[in-house]
Amino acid sequence: AIVEINIIPLGTETPSLSKYVASAVKILQQEKDLKYEVNSMGTVIEGDLDKILVVARKMHEAPFREGLARVETIIKIDDRRDKTLSMSGKVESLKEKLAY
Repeated sequence: AIVEINIIPLGTETPSLSKYVASAVKILQQEKDLKYEVNSMGTVIEGDLDKILVVARKMHEAPFREGLARVETIIKIDDRRDKTLSMSGKVESLKEKLAY
């Protein structure tokens, strides 16, 4: 599966959120069986859906451990059963179609 996750800390002292994002990504870095890419708007994770959902819960909890009282998390799941998905494969498919 490929999952996009956005952790949105609410009620922070400043508009900067990078320290909260960093604490969530550190949890993801500990997972050896998952590939991931951090981009400017979220994090994309590739791997077993059950493992990803467990890690997503841990990432969701990270801002609470930093002292926040409210966190919004948005998760998008792409789970294709007819063939293997990969982050790079999806991008390559798009590039092929753009090059027509």
